[in-house]
Amino acid sequence: MDYRSSVEIYTEWDIVAARQLGRNEARKIGFGTVDQARITTAISELARNIYLYAGKGKIEIERLYENGVFGILIIASDQGPGIADMRKVMSDGFTTSGGLGAGMPGVRRLMDEFNVESELNVGTTITAVKWLR
Repeated sequence: MDYRSSVEIYTEWDIVAARQLGRNEARKIGFGTVDQARITTAISELARNIYLYAGKGKIEIERLYENGVFGILIIASDQGPGIADMRKVMSDGFTTSGGLGAGMPGVRRLMDEFNVESELNVGTTITAVKWLR
């Protein structure tokens, strides 16, 4: 079921577009409203991080089907500065933007699978998956 769509992130309006795309895809897959909200929140956080820290990047959303289970894959990628201190970024309550600090740990909790690859001065790619249970 290789269906992938994406939103380039340059402005705050692109964050809204990425959220909407994610909600629509989650609904099409069959996620209920609670999981749609979780997925949308995760996308919003990832897109906001791209906007704030890298300046530009991309949110990709792909429908998954593995072992008889549907899911949604979110890929957030940028060619920004990278993450210098992964442990700090992944700790609860850490924020550099003055936000609530839900950030990356929040995304990890909202989704079923979560992975970060980041290289300084090269960029960051975050993948997150939510399975339809």
